[in-house]
Amino acid sequence: MKIFVAGSGTWGLALSQILCDNGHEVTVYARDEKQVEEINTYHTNRKYFGDQLLPENIIAVHSFEMLASSDLLLLAVPSNAVESMCLAVREYMTKPMIVINTAKGFDPATNDRMSEVIRRCIPEDKLKSVVSLIGPSHAEEVILRLLTTVCAVSLCEEDAKFVQELFSNETFRVYRGNDEIGSELGAAIKNPIALASGMLTGLGYGDNTRAALITRGLAEMIRFGIKAGAQKETFMGLTGMGDLIVTCTSVHSRNYQAGLMIGKADNADVFWKNNTKTVEGVRTTKVLYELKQKYDISMPIVDEIYQVLYEGKSPSRSAKDLMLRELKAE
Repeated sequence: MKIFVAGSGTWGLALSQILCDNGHEVTVYARDEKQVEEINTYHTNRKYFGDQLLPENIIAVHSFEMLASSDLLLLAVPSNAVESMCLAVREYMTKPMIVINTAKGFDPATNDRMSEVIRRCIPEDKLKSVVSLIGPSHAEEVILRLLTTVCAVSLCEEDAKFVQELFSNETFRVYRGNDEIGSELGAAIKNPIALASGMLTGLGYGDNTRAALITRGLAEMIRFGIKAGAQKETFMGLTGMGDLIVTCTSVHSRNYQAGLMIGKADNADVFWKNNTKTVEGVRTTKVLYELKQKYDISMPIVDEIYQVLYEGKSPSRSAKDLMLRELKAE
């Protein structure tokens, strides 16, 4: 198979390596021409992976022309870039294609889930289906071929199975699912909870606190998901609990690291002044806060994260306020 990967960041390159390991032809689009030259000449991307060698048969390009002769499109860009990327590539799509999405979040302008953005931006005659490849995974471990499991989620069972078989090998196992709403919401909502996990660690709290946060965060995720039409069981799987655990506990998580910075300073100013990376949970917190109010959903953890990020509340005060809420049954 010929796969066009739109995005040369950590996840785009890690998944490209898997596809090469499985015998497929991979073309990776990069915005930076110097990055294209580095990948093609030295088979590295030192910005993200240091001296880690990439497969020599990954071809990097600075245009979308190769998409016309490709069989599949893999979108490996942040959630705020999915719409612009779809609008950029659609004129190069010459036939109906499966579009594989890896972004976890909401569209910043419309609050749409990623699959909704893709369907809105790519015409029906060029889009066979959308398959989201999401779950508890960090590119920094996938590139080292450490054992990882994710889920291929689609409304089309046949195409989910196709993507499952496309990526699966002895180090990367793919399950499949059809609850698009639940899986995409789980993958998005875990990011703000991971911010809170980092904040609590930065404040000096330990395992007891993190376990409580993850458990109650999962409850908020389920509450929101059911209101949106998701299946409760989905949140017990890889795109719910699995993704929540890895993002709340891993040093590779940008959301956790951002929260850690905020917790150590006990305010969000240090993050707003110094952060240069995409931290999905920051935007997602704002979206969730607006949607939970609109649909009258109780999400006290999200409330506190929002207040820390956007209203100047200290994480230490938020932690105490959560503990002093009205007592109730679990």
